[in-house]
Amino acid sequence: MIPRRISQPTNDSVVQDERPYRRDLKSFYGLENEDPDAGNPCNIDGAHFQPETYLSKLIQEKSLTDLMDEEQKMVREIRGLDSDMQTLVYENYNKFISATDTIRKMKNDFRKMEDEMDHLASNMSAITDFSASISATLQDRRQQITKLVGVHSLLKKLQFLFELPARLNKCIEMEAYVQAVRYYTKAQRVLHQYEHMPSFQAIHHDCETIIKQLCCKLREKFKQKESTAKQLTECVDLLLQLGEPAESLCQEFLSHARHKLDEDLEELDRQIKLYIGETTPGTEQRPSQAYVTSGMDVLEFVDLGCNGFLSNICLVIASYNDMFLNRPQADESLDTIALRKLVIFVNELMEQYFSFVRKRVQLEKETGDNTILVRALDRFHRRLQAMNKLLPDTDFSRAGTEIVSRGAKDRVAHYLQSLKQHFADCLTDIRQSLAAPRLVGKQDHNARLSDLLGNIQTSVVEQIKSVLINLQAFIASDITFAMKPYFRGPFCSQDVREGLVVAFIKHVCSVCNDFCEVSGDKTMTPPTLLLILSRFCIDLENATISYLLSLAEEQFMVEDKTSVTTMTELFALAKETGQRLLNHYVRFQGLTISQMLRKSVETRDWLNTIEPRNVRAVMKRVVEDITVIDMQVGQLYEEGIRKERSSDSSRRTHALSSAAQQSRRQQWNYAPSVDNSLMSNIQKLFSEKIEIFSAVEFSKVSVLTGIVKISLKTFLECVRLRTFGKYGIQQIQVDTHYLQLYLWRFVSDENLVQVLLDEIVCSAVHRCVDPTMMEPSVIDLICERG
Repeated sequence: MIPRRISQPTNDSVVQDERPYRRDLKSFYGLENEDPDAGNPCNIDGAHFQPETYLSKLIQEKSLTDLMDEEQKMVREIRGLDSDMQTLVYENYNKFISATDTIRKMKNDFRKMEDEMDHLASNMSAITDFSASISATLQDRRQQITKLVGVHSLLKKLQFLFELPARLNKCIEMEAYVQAVRYYTKAQRVLHQYEHMPSFQAIHHDCETIIKQLCCKLREKFKQKESTAKQLTECVDLLLQLGEPAESLCQEFLSHARHKLDEDLEELDRQIKLYIGETTPGTEQRPSQAYVTSGMDVLEFVDLGCNGFLSNICLVIASYNDMFLNRPQADESLDTIALRKLVIFVNELMEQYFSFVRKRVQLEKETGDNTILVRALDRFHRRLQAMNKLLPDTDFSRAGTEIVSRGAKDRVAHYLQSLKQHFADCLTDIRQSLAAPRLVGKQDHNARLSDLLGNIQTSVVEQIKSVLINLQAFIASDITFAMKPYFRGPFCSQDVREGLVVAFIKHVCSVCNDFCEVSGDKTMTPPTLLLILSRFCIDLENATISYLLSLAEEQFMVEDKTSVTTMTELFALAKETGQRLLNHYVRFQGLTISQMLRKSVETRDWLNTIEPRNVRAVMKRVVEDITVIDMQVGQLYEEGIRKERSSDSSRRTHALSSAAQQSRRQQWNYAPSVDNSLMSNIQKLFSEKIEIFSAVEFSKVSVLTGIVKISLKTFLECVRLRTFGKYGIQQIQVDTHYLQLYLWRFVSDENLVQVLLDEIVCSAVHRCVDPTMMEPSVIDLICERG
């Protein structure tokens, strides 16, 4: 029966928190640590507990009320302990049943074991008696028997030695070379030890002769081309056991292995020549390859090299290590010599292999998916890393990484070239579209320029995005070299961002700058193309550059930006290129119109011309051309800022001309001693200076203003070189008034046109022999009729 425990008086909360039934069970089974107060007779948990002493102590120390409370507390604890025990028994009922069955089964098993132990004891007793009987019987002959056993063993060894030559010959006939070498090495020490005895001397001589024949056969087999690597390893191992010098065997083994490896390299070279068309399948020597009609793709080529050359050279290295490096050597210098021979041998062959792989990778010129090339490079890189474990003294992974990086860089360079060609094709398409004849009466030229600009922008951006998507195959998560920082960092930042995106943007700007050169055939560039390219460069600055660089940095996770071209530099380059193109466009168009004006002035006799009846056709052509230019520029650029216009812009030229005529007459009437050119120069001092070749802003008004300034300035300089008659000056009046009627609307400041036209009239007056001016009403009538 389990004893019941009555705990010492404590607070009720402490008793409930400690779960006393668990503590009691531990105490019963002896699982608690020893209590230092266990020897106290009043300790209810101790082994020396005395109920009478404990009760006497309670009666002496407690009052009646405390004793009654203590009794109730003990009753509650006893009932709780009984309940806990019942719960514990109920919860572990199945375990108790199983334990009972186990105990019953153990009783039965122990009964059987006792019977077997009794039987074993009787047998051991019988054996002991029998052994004692044998020992007693053979005690007198023990030494003699031991001596006979030794003699028998010696006779068996002598019989083996006498039969050794016959056994060796039999093994050689059966080509059981391993068994023959085992027999000889087993008896070799004894033969060398007793070779001075005549009987053993003959056996030793016969064995040496047979072993020489065996060495010759092994060397013949060693030199056969049909021998496998396993057979070579077996031959070398047997020769080494027979005492052949390891250094010469090293060289012979490597020389023989080189034949097979050279064949693998020749096959790789043949595949490269077949791919580039230097050889034809009909000239092949191997019948099994006659079906091949073209060279392998790069993945098949790498598989051929890995499964052929690399597998064979790995097998050679492993066999060499087992035969010459991993076996114990009497001389440690032999290990160094053997290792040096192997390293030189492997490095020479691997250099040839790397050159073939490098050459084949460089032949990949397709601009499509890079999956096959990346898989090939990944397989090549993985195999080289595995090879380093076989030969730790070499580092082929560095050379392999260089080939992988070079292959990726070549692909980027090839894509860059394809982007350049695509951009050139886009320019060609624009030239063809601009040169294509337009249908009569169909005014779609404005829409055509915006469409051409949109087409080249969309085409270039989409082409770059396509290239970036193709290049993402090099940094896929399942590619081993893509996870290496020595490849990923330079490839993403220097190759893709700098070598592709930035290089292409710089190329675009360079090509556009070439159109601004005046030498060679660049003067034949259509001016509309210059206008489109200038707008294209401005769009590069405003949005395209930042979009492309952000896209590349996001897709390729470019982190190192310390040595890269900044966006600000590219923005400045694109803006400068656009500015040069627009300036060149303004000068080109201005010079084209100036050429017409110059010819119209130089080919006319202004002294003897007839009285003007209409506006000259060249002036109408100038207005038409500037109108077309205005429509073209307005399609690509915004209007720009104009100064406030006056309400009588079309009426001021001839009024100013009349005022100028009156001032000239006053000068001629009242100051004949003063030079007319001097008076003109004095007037220019008080007028605003007009800069003809000033910088052009990116707006339609600024572009047209620049063209008009160049044209009118040329007109002015041509007038200064001519001499006019009465009707010549009047024709200039009509032409300038006609230009004023239409040109003021194209420029930012109409006063600029008025000043230049007034200078033209004044210059003509200075060079007129009879400066008789035409009436303003007549000029209006002629211009309206024109």
